[in-house]
Amino acid sequence: MSNLTSIREAVAARLARRHRAEQRFQAYGLAAIALAVVFLAVLVGSIMIQSAPAFTAHRLTLPVALEASLVDPRGDRSESSLRRGSYNAAIQASLREQFPEVEGRAPLRELFGLYSAVNAARLLNDVVENPSLVGQTVEFEFPISDDADLYLKGASVRERRSAGPAPITARMDDAAAELTAQAPVFDDFVSRLRADITDRAELAEARAEDARVLAEITIDLDQREVLLADAERASARAERLRMRLRPGQDIELTAQDPSLLAVINGGVLRIDTLGADARSARGRLILPVAGDADAPISDWIIWELETPAAARLITDRQIVFARTLEERGLVRNGFNTMLFTNADSREPELAGVMGAMVGSILTMVITMLMAVPIGVGAAIYLEEFAPKNRFTAFIEVNINNLAAVPSIVFGLLGLAVFINSFGLPRSAPLVGGMVLALMTLPTVIISSRAALKAVPPSIREAALGVGASKTQAVFHHVLPLALPGMLTGSIIGLAQALGETAPLLMIGMVAFIADAPSFGPAGFTEPATVMPVQIFIWSSSAERAFEARTAAAILILLSLMIVFNAVAIYLRRRFERRW
Repeated sequence: MSNLTSIREAVAARLARRHRAEQRFQAYGLAAIALAVVFLAVLVGSIMIQSAPAFTAHRLTLPVALEASLVDPRGDRSESSLRRGSYNAAIQASLREQFPEVEGRAPLRELFGLYSAVNAARLLNDVVENPSLVGQTVEFEFPISDDADLYLKGASVRERRSAGPAPITARMDDAAAELTAQAPVFDDFVSRLRADITDRAELAEARAEDARVLAEITIDLDQREVLLADAERASARAERLRMRLRPGQDIELTAQDPSLLAVINGGVLRIDTLGADARSARGRLILPVAGDADAPISDWIIWELETPAAARLITDRQIVFARTLEERGLVRNGFNTMLFTNADSREPELAGVMGAMVGSILTMVITMLMAVPIGVGAAIYLEEFAPKNRFTAFIEVNINNLAAVPSIVFGLLGLAVFINSFGLPRSAPLVGGMVLALMTLPTVIISSRAALKAVPPSIREAALGVGASKTQAVFHHVLPLALPGMLTGSIIGLAQALGETAPLLMIGMVAFIADAPSFGPAGFTEPATVMPVQIFIWSSSAERAFEARTAAAILILLSLMIVFNAVAIYLRRRFERRW
């Protein structure tokens, strides 16, 4: 009896251990799934956050006077005459009407830098399509520059506004102005500025000390001279910064300091010098002050641009111009339709994915027309008709090996064969589709053979038993049942090809394409790019606005691939039969 009890206890202990092991295994699996979901959510969430600025854009609407002397030089309203017009000058004249006080080459350059001159081509096309616009004033809407757009979205410049703590008196002398107050109205800004200058001086001194230490221990004489020179420059910089902090000395603001503006009676003053007592300031007017400025002014605003001018691409004047246009209702933020209707552009605010999407569609058409029929045909032959010998075994092994070949190898093959040997055009969807078809063929063949193997042998035997030939049994009975699996594998292969970049880079599809290729036979041989390559091009661009557009293009590409995979899942569930 005791032996039976001990056996039962041992069995129960082993069952308990096995159950605990199964529970741990299930917990590990659930943890792995949860971790994968978290990583996916972080990835997609970060991409969505980065792409958010690209889906909206600030657009400027101006009343543009289309004077005949500007847009119709010959005065006959012919297409050739209208195309010789100065439409950019018309836009500039309209913009100058908003700021008539702006004079001088530098201020005007900054004002006109709020938009891209490429927008004039859109106005030209509107006038060419409707010559009756000549002599009229039209409301022309166009995107502002990417730097101004990022600023208005709060993505490039940190700023703060606060009411003036005490009344001030402003003395104007042409474009110059001097502010005085009975209280230290700029004390907060001066305190933060002194702390910032102190930090920069200490950092420069630390760099100088580090360079001297490295110079003492290095044995390379040339390197020692370089380090000592670096230490000397860092020490000189620290000394200059310390000199700015001497008591009783006015502070000259530089491009490395935050910018300080004063908004007074609708005008804006950029402060260049602050008094040591924080009660006075001198600067130059960006926008004129209305009314009697000599009288004490109690209602005014301190406008601080915390991001130094040296650390941003938009100037103080452009910030004032952009904010003023927004306050006048001429600049509005809305959905960025150009992201989906425009092709690529050197100007981020005009760049879109239409050209890449059309190129991807044309390339996928060639890939599908070549890879699917050839792959399915090869799978049917190898699985149903080919004799089982060493030659067919050799072919099957090589097909499996080709599925593991890096995609860039297919790009090199396409460059050597299709372009160099056959003389096909570079950057064309025809060549890109042929290269991707070669890359996709192994996937289509393997998935199609797996679908054919999944059909029970009884279907073939029944067809042959009632008198059908081998060909009739395969094409009338086996193939219809295997077709859902073949479609699923083919669509997944095409979705994989849609996301490929390396092979297309090798055949020149990395070129800048400003116009989308046409839908039609001619479009297959026109220069084009595809979505993955467009993402690659934008990710290497220097302009900050392309960062958001890169993330937006990634989201669009992910959406297309999700659609492809959703179609594959639908076809499998809709037509698949279980045996």
